[in-house]
Amino acid sequence: MLKMEDVSFTYENNNDAQNLNDINLNIGKGEVILLCGESGCGKTTITRFLNGLIPNFFDGKRKGNVCLGNELISEMPIYEISKHVGSVFQNPKTQFFNVDTTSELVFGCENLSMSVDEIERRLDSVVDEYNISHLVDKNIFKLSGGEKQKIACASVSAVGPDILVLDEPSSNLDSRSSWDFEYVIKKWKDQGKTVIIAEHKLFFLSNVVDRAIFIKNGKITNEWSIDEFKNINHRDFGLRQLDLDNIKLKRKEYYSNNPEFLRLKNFRFNYGKTQVLDIDDIEIPKNEIIAIIGKNGAGKSTFANCLCGLKKSCKGELIVDGKGLKRKDRLKKSYMVMQDVNHQLFTESVLDEVLLSMDEEDMKLAEDILRNLNLIHLKDAHPMALSGGEKQRVAIASAIASKKEILIFDEPTSGLDLKNMMNVSENLRYLQSLGITSFIITHDFELICEACSHILHFDDGKIIDNYKIDEDKLKDFFLRG
Repeated sequence: MLKMEDVSFTYENNNDAQNLNDINLNIGKGEVILLCGESGCGKTTITRFLNGLIPNFFDGKRKGNVCLGNELISEMPIYEISKHVGSVFQNPKTQFFNVDTTSELVFGCENLSMSVDEIERRLDSVVDEYNISHLVDKNIFKLSGGEKQKIACASVSAVGPDILVLDEPSSNLDSRSSWDFEYVIKKWKDQGKTVIIAEHKLFFLSNVVDRAIFIKNGKITNEWSIDEFKNINHRDFGLRQLDLDNIKLKRKEYYSNNPEFLRLKNFRFNYGKTQVLDIDDIEIPKNEIIAIIGKNGAGKSTFANCLCGLKKSCKGELIVDGKGLKRKDRLKKSYMVMQDVNHQLFTESVLDEVLLSMDEEDMKLAEDILRNLNLIHLKDAHPMALSGGEKQRVAIASAIASKKEILIFDEPTSGLDLKNMMNVSENLRYLQSLGITSFIITHDFELICEACSHILHFDDGKIIDNYKIDEDKLKDFFLRG
């Protein structure tokens, strides 16, 4: 059904970005294929060939052929490709055309001139399939990152393509939604659809994938059946764990038992008349790495925005060392790495981005930080030309360089491979050694076990649990969702 023959590609004006070298790949009808490998290895570039974005939207030097059936994808108009191939990108916002969810869900069907009755039937079907009735008729800009991801997947599915190409589809999904997504892939498989998934998080894929393709430096170096894939040592290949039960808690040895606390008082925030954050009075250990967990839409990102003072209408108070910090005080003492880091990349080079966050420029420190995050070879690259995982690390590097007392990271390892997740973990522990308190909004079980020492569990805008990290409680949440 899909075939890549001797495909090589070099991006125009950026010779280091996800180039491909002599890719040969056959994908049969109804197969579910996993593309895996380190960030920047070329997974996303392969997906761009399969859905026609190369050469229609990305320029570069290419050779070889990519075929859909008997036709060359490079010679097909993009509207014709879209009838057969549906795509979900790593950042779902880049594929939205509407401001409300219902219009977005039916947008593709309307473009294909389906009848009103057929569009309504398909809308009802994907709402049920994806369990998103609570997201219908909502403003897209008020959804969480995971909720946007669900809308993107459902809108593509509504069109009914035979092939689905997914780039990091679970990057912003909570554990329950990831397990739900496993069910959706199974359903696609039962319908005979072909699914290609570029993904770092593997735990929800072990029962649906047929083959795993491992890519390194733009080349396919290994190919396994799913049974073979289950039996390799994933860490030998820089891959995340396939089975969450194999992940063990590391933070017991790092927990400081620090008697000092941060205190949150009267943190409340409304979107219109809807209250989305409600925290009366709570104490959190200072100088710890605190994981903020909870389902998509539980209020985690809203809490982060309020904590660092970005929400003007949040009148809550943070008490540190006996001193109450109002919103403007919190703005001075905190730094946040956003879920969508494209909003906070401003300069012409990676190095300049890190230097920008310093009160006084320190070239040696900036380069040391980039080296620790495996970014030094990209110091002269334009931040917006990087992969999603690389952009994430640039934003983290800027946060480290800022030397603020409180750092807030919103999904800092979404789209990151094992090695770079471990680098982020190491840097978080380094920040803790400097007396910095870090709040980590995350759905990444491996990151929590590697780095975090305390848990805040959110649900419906409230903190429902506040505890020193506990392996059994965590696994109960992540395994059962």
